[in-house]
Amino acid sequence: MRKERIGRFSAVAVMTFFAAALVLNPSFSRADEHLEPRDLTGKSVAIVAGEGLHDGETLFPMGFLLNRGAEITVVGVESGYVKAYNSDTWVFVERSVDEVSVDDFDAIVIPGGRSPANLREHQNVVNFVRGAVEGEKIVAAICHGPQLLIAAGVMEGRAATCFPNMAEEIIEAGSEYDDVPMIRDGNIITSRVPDDLSEFVAAIEQALSE
Repeated sequence: MRKERIGRFSAVAVMTFFAAALVLNPSFSRADEHLEPRDLTGKSVAIVAGEGLHDGETLFPMGFLLNRGAEITVVGVESGYVKAYNSDTWVFVERSVDEVSVDDFDAIVIPGGRSPANLREHQNVVNFVRGAVEGEKIVAAICHGPQLLIAAGVMEGRAATCFPNMAEEIIEAGSEYDDVPMIRDGNIITSRVPDDLSEFVAAIEQALSE
């Protein structure tokens, strides 16, 4: 099977996906209805990806932020290809979390799917996420992405949302759960499902612009 590399050096491929998403689901464009597009040039964002990621929850934020001028680095357990669970999409992990520092980034984005459950088994990834939250970086997690935040032990007393079937998990972690498209509590942004991507990326854009 031919693997299409998705990473820093394949912005055209990502933006093609981004444009297709806008055509297939016009509701994605709602991210721009209330806010003028912001220039994120000079901002650096890590996409934390692992085997079993959700393709749209990975590529849409990547394309959106690239379009705003942000620099994107896909990080994970180790460099190499990881496959989406819901399609034949392959994403190239450019750097291991051991090769980067939280201080290299202004924000990290944690897509959902099965990736977070796989990544939380790796202490170096959990430590990276914890360091980002404690370092006051913007940390945005969608769908099952909050599983990594729970593993990092940073959700006590936080308001958050997530994929509905893991609501009990996030409540048990001490979070105040609400079934809404997006919640921002300080430097943590959470969303539920792909239909919430417009609110999710708009919140990331806003946070990076502050």
